[in-house]
Amino acid sequence: MCCSTGVCGTKVDKKLIEFANALRTLSLSGVIVERFNMAQTPRVFIENLKVKELLIRKGQNALPFIFVNGELKWSGKIPSAKELLKVFGVEHKPQTINEGGCCGDGGCCG
Repeated sequence: MCCSTGVCGTKVDKKLIEFANALRTLSLSGVIVERFNMAQTPRVFIENLKVKELLIRKGQNALPFIFVNGELKWSGKIPSAKELLKVFGVEHKPQTINEGGCCGDGGCCG
């Protein structure tokens, strides 16, 4: 992916935009959110034994990994914003999706 969020380019998967918005909502609600990308921070994936074992067993089908308070909550799927926010007791407020991509002109990639 061209950026850490995966929300880049002209044809962005709406699910990735929804997920990025949910993570932003969590951050604004005081939840500490950390994102790691295999291309940019491979050591994080190797050092986590659960992640390493799942990658060996399932390969890329195990991605993404989503941990909540150190416990694996999701593997192999991106949860909907509603599912993710529910885990933290944060209200889901659907947001408008920009169809044109977001990496240019100070967009959301970073």
